[in-house]
Amino acid sequence: MRIPAGRREQWERMLRSGRWRGCVALLAGALPALAFPAPSLWWLAYVGLVPWLLLIRSAGTGRRAALDGWLGGIGYLLAVHHWLMPSLHVFIVVLAALLGLLWAPWGLLVFRVLRAPVSVAAAMSAVVVVPCGWLMIELVRSWEGLGGPWGLLGASQWEVAPALRVASVGGVWLVSLVVVAVNTAISLLFVTAARTVAVVGIVVCALAVGAMAQWAPQPERSGVARIAVVQPGVIAGPHSVERRLAVSERLTGELAGRDLDLVVWGESSVGVDLSRHPEAAARIAALSRRVGADVLVNMDARQTGGPGRTGIFKSAVLVGPDGLTGDRYDKMRLVPFGEYIPARSVLGWATSLGKAAGEDRLRGTHPVTMWLPGAAGGKGLRIGPLICFETAFPDMSRRLTLDGAQLLIAQSSTATFQHSWAPEQHASLGALRAAENGRPMVHATLTGVSTVYGPQGERIGAPLGTDTSGAAVFDVPLASGTTLYVRLGDWPVHGAAAVLAVFCAFEGVRSLRRRHRRGPATARGAVAPVVASPDGSDESDESTGRSTP
Repeated sequence: MRIPAGRREQWERMLRSGRWRGCVALLAGALPALAFPAPSLWWLAYVGLVPWLLLIRSAGTGRRAALDGWLGGIGYLLAVHHWLMPSLHVFIVVLAALLGLLWAPWGLLVFRVLRAPVSVAAAMSAVVVVPCGWLMIELVRSWEGLGGPWGLLGASQWEVAPALRVASVGGVWLVSLVVVAVNTAISLLFVTAARTVAVVGIVVCALAVGAMAQWAPQPERSGVARIAVVQPGVIAGPHSVERRLAVSERLTGELAGRDLDLVVWGESSVGVDLSRHPEAAARIAALSRRVGADVLVNMDARQTGGPGRTGIFKSAVLVGPDGLTGDRYDKMRLVPFGEYIPARSVLGWATSLGKAAGEDRLRGTHPVTMWLPGAAGGKGLRIGPLICFETAFPDMSRRLTLDGAQLLIAQSSTATFQHSWAPEQHASLGALRAAENGRPMVHATLTGVSTVYGPQGERIGAPLGTDTSGAAVFDVPLASGTTLYVRLGDWPVHGAAAVLAVFCAFEGVRSLRRRHRRGPATARGAVAPVVASPDGSDESDESTGRSTP
């Protein structure tokens, strides 16, 4: 693709300025964030990395490419997590700068396979190894201690049916892999010698997605469950916990006579330990009798855990007509800084800058499935609860599915981030988890967005938005059988690691052979021969790292 000479020279002069180039890298990294909710420009994900890739390609040295990767990573993280700024203030910039370092090796990788001159072999390897390198970044930053898997690029495709079918085969990891592969191929369209490879790469990706959408096994429908979601809405000020409970009770009582299988409340819907406050448990049990269904509530209170630990737990608790059923799940994966401070003795000062956790919550020890014997037309229903942040982790919902869960339930509260992109982003994760596991998912919140997804990730009914206080009943389709992702797990991640290992080994061997061919004269500083790049500029082998005939 030809760019007018004058504009090209102006652009090159700007990119030679470190300050301007750094700003461009930040903006290029931030661009893909627009593919996520709330903008939800899902199509942008397939081209959003192209400016960043082309910028790294133009880096004159590996050091500059790594810097472009790092700055772009900072831009990506700040854009995807910008709604955390009111809570973490300047600390979010520090975290982005640290986590952005994960993209520095990726910048080197991109520079290695895309820098001029690009051969057909290099172009072919780029379409494979660049997405694999991106996937390794997503894997590492998915560790809970580094913030968890929020903003994985594949998650931007939550409302695209073919992408959800891809997720049923290889999880959100495979969706990310395809999205980055398409971006890489499109960036090669700007390289004359690699355009054929680019077109072939795009066609292969399209055919692969089409094949998975057509032939990937899908669970079979096996019935319907009537699930009610209660969303009290924004309740602030003095005695907000008690007033929220009263609103939830009123809304639940209005569901009487609706032939329900389960009523779901959001995260932190109860502020006391129901086992120590029998009067509160009795009130919810009375509601259960009135509506004819168990009520799944969520306690955020000081409790005593199973192993005898006493502290603040976040727990999903099932209450039936006779009171507490004994089914309880304690949240296992906590939000860094929001629910605990990593290395509090070192980073405890973060509490003075924002709304970081003043006291660390305690963790649960194992996942739990709960049995509703009279649900789903008397057949019974096994549910798998998750709490808030945990819906971002693909392995947690997969574990519940393997344990027999027929319905995944997420209890959440994004009240702190009510007027941001966070509620929509969080709710969208349910579509991915449903499609990955072939199980419907209910996402119930205190303040919205509350919504339900079917076994293929399709939205069921109308969501309750952030401006709603009310209750809604959903006829949730159930399914039997398992998806390939449930059977095979995170195989795209393992495959990407293997590809990178082979690539690094190959590059290492080739580098040794190149040094051997150059001999001692070149090693002592002989001038490398000059070769012409495809765009007409001259580059030496020393700058490109490529050997000449």
